[in-house]
Amino acid sequence: MAEAAPDTRTKPARPEDERLSIGASFAYGFQHVLTMYGGIIAVPLIMGGAAGLAPGEIGLLIASCLFIGGLATILQSFGLPFFGSQLPLVQGVSFAGVATMLAILDGGGGLGDVFGAVLVASLIGLLIAPFFAQIIRFFPPVVTGVVITTIGLTLMPVAANWAMGGNAEAEDYGSMANIGLAGLTLAIVLILSKVNSATLSRLSILLAIVIGTIVAAVLGMADFSGVGDGAVLAFPTPFAFGWPTFDVAAIVSMFIVIIVTMTETTADILAVGEVVKTKVNSRRIADGLRADMLSSAVAPVFNSFPQTAFAQNVGLVAITGVKSRFVVTAGGVILVVLGLFPLVGRVVAAIPTPVLGGAGVVLFGTVAAAGIRTLAKVKYENNMNLIIVAVSLAFGLIPVVQPTFYDAFPDWFTIIFHSGISSAALMAVLLNIVFNHIRAGNTEHSSVFVAGTSVRLMKQVDLQSLREGDSVVGGKVVDADGEEVPVVPDDQYEDVRRKVENGEITSRDEVKAVCEE
Repeated sequence: MAEAAPDTRTKPARPEDERLSIGASFAYGFQHVLTMYGGIIAVPLIMGGAAGLAPGEIGLLIASCLFIGGLATILQSFGLPFFGSQLPLVQGVSFAGVATMLAILDGGGGLGDVFGAVLVASLIGLLIAPFFAQIIRFFPPVVTGVVITTIGLTLMPVAANWAMGGNAEAEDYGSMANIGLAGLTLAIVLILSKVNSATLSRLSILLAIVIGTIVAAVLGMADFSGVGDGAVLAFPTPFAFGWPTFDVAAIVSMFIVIIVTMTETTADILAVGEVVKTKVNSRRIADGLRADMLSSAVAPVFNSFPQTAFAQNVGLVAITGVKSRFVVTAGGVILVVLGLFPLVGRVVAAIPTPVLGGAGVVLFGTVAAAGIRTLAKVKYENNMNLIIVAVSLAFGLIPVVQPTFYDAFPDWFTIIFHSGISSAALMAVLLNIVFNHIRAGNTEHSSVFVAGTSVRLMKQVDLQSLREGDSVVGGKVVDADGEEVPVVPDDQYEDVRRKVENGEITSRDEVKAVCEE
């Protein structure tokens, strides 16, 4: 009998370099697209409405954002020399810039001012990306754990809003029908995750969205009537809304947004690196940020806005266990196609928002759980890590539980701290530097956050004082003969030791007497 040929297949050096079949890659990639689709079309819808654009023009904005998001995703995940983290990160329009871009429009500027500000600010971000990436050493597990947890927690209101219907002005917003549909989608995800099939489990989010949409259509909760309206094929026209204009104040404001998006992208790179279990260093972060900034700089040319990594897709990587970056690259190809074929995009846009909300509960919760898992690895004994976590998480949740908290602050401050992710990241990095890098002022029991720790320490001199047979009885140290070993107060120890060595003290009773004087 001929011997079987040896298996020459080798596992990739990095988990993210695993290659799946083309069919599986596009199936999982489509799941990524569905997960972030609502978020990527939200910004052009808001900006188009604020700019007073006609429905057809808003459709062009949406197509442009899908097209650029797809190219940015391919660049980030597949990568080129010096550009792209080569991690399973999905890119899309950043929501962090919406307030600033609306402020530019309210101040009398048009979309030209918005696009000009994005273009210049992104180019500046591209230049400083390598320097920004050097902060990696200030992101130990106590910081990354806080940031990842905050990402998940700050996304939960998004999932809740989707589950309620997505449009607070609608009559059925928050209805039992909407929430019930979201609950059904969530239940389908859980059931499919329980099925003894790796394929079904990994596709649980996609299948749940498909099944939830079918159920919604049967119940009359899905509207596909507008799918046939508009062009079937349309290529985004460069500068379709005119040439960009450059206003200094708008550029400065947008640069603050770019700093925020760079912080969030750094956090997402670290988060997905933790999920994938791969090495992330400053070089990789710099490559990721350069891809982020290059995409953001090109975006205005094709009528789009600043790009950033989508945190919800980090949750999808965690829950499915599909770590291949090529799956995300396939998702980027799908986004490009959606941008070229608005017809397909309109089909995806018809998915009921509550269905996305049900899936979002699992996705965003998984991100938070991944952060908690990282925080569980942090050492809290005899250090100030507990207070770092406590204060940073609080800062991250303040704008979530009270969105108007920073309304009275200056605009530049509000832009930064209104994002729970960026405020938590900045606070965690700052406190980590103060307590773990600047050692001056730290003492072993300087805070109640340290005093309650469980690890005990002994000075070497104390250990040298012990002898064979010594033990602790009733809180006192006794020797092998059962005699109590006197304990001398710290301020008297050197004096008593000297007297013992000089023969001035020769018994335990004399030690006690000296200590009681």
